[in-house]
Amino acid sequence: MSQILAAPTASPTTGGLSARHVLADTGTFVQRSIRHSLRSIDALMTALVLPLVILLLFVYVFGGALDPSGDYITYVVPGIILLCAGFGSADTSVTVATDMTTGVIDRFRSLPVAGVCVLVGHVVATVLRNLVSTLVVLGVAIAIGFRPTAGPLEWLGVAGMLVLFMSAIAWLAAAFGLVARSAQGAAAFAFIVMFLPYLSSAFVPPSTMPSFLRGIAEHQPVTPVIETLRGLMTGTPIGSSAWIAVAWCVGGIVLGAGGAAWLFGRRVAR
Repeated sequence: MSQILAAPTASPTTGGLSARHVLADTGTFVQRSIRHSLRSIDALMTALVLPLVILLLFVYVFGGALDPSGDYITYVVPGIILLCAGFGSADTSVTVATDMTTGVIDRFRSLPVAGVCVLVGHVVATVLRNLVSTLVVLGVAIAIGFRPTAGPLEWLGVAGMLVLFMSAIAWLAAAFGLVARSAQGAAAFAFIVMFLPYLSSAFVPPSTMPSFLRGIAEHQPVTPVIETLRGLMTGTPIGSSAWIAVAWCVGGIVLGAGGAAWLFGRRVAR
């Protein structure tokens, strides 16, 4: 890292940096975040084991009551995959808050590094890490009976939808981590994201919910993403869910990235 960080540029934060140096710095911070993830065994296990436990719980404990036909696994797996992707991405709030509260950012400010590379490194590493964990969850789901009907184009759409969703959650988490005053406080974002799918179409159709909950479940951001994934994987109707899901995700990326950049500038300027 030191060789890239020490590359000559005009400003220790953002001014006068060439595109080549910004890309090099970003790659360095992606590697840094990935190494930190691999060393944090407890966080890695939580992000992977929790969705697997929920998958097995809903399929083998609740599945028979929710759908006696035995097809509940086909319905629930897309929701579990989204839960895995969202919960893992939300952990970005903790890693960003840790950087901001341990003094390492002051060290980076003394080096010729674009400040935005720190945040981009966290987000890109989060997406890469969660793509791997999502593949593991999908592999377990297939092993216990999930039979997707998707072809190559549909799987490409699934991957694109997941990357958009993970990026949106990760950027919003980064902004939350910059607002939080401690890593413990930043962890609250992950719990919010983890429970959001429960009030959606992830586990049961919204039509089975009371009317006051049905309206929330049908119009919150997670539901169109799940319906898009479910349609791509299992061939159910997607309708307008895909465009709504993309709009929600792009909006989250714009809001999260813009807010994170603004908050980061204010924090480092103090």
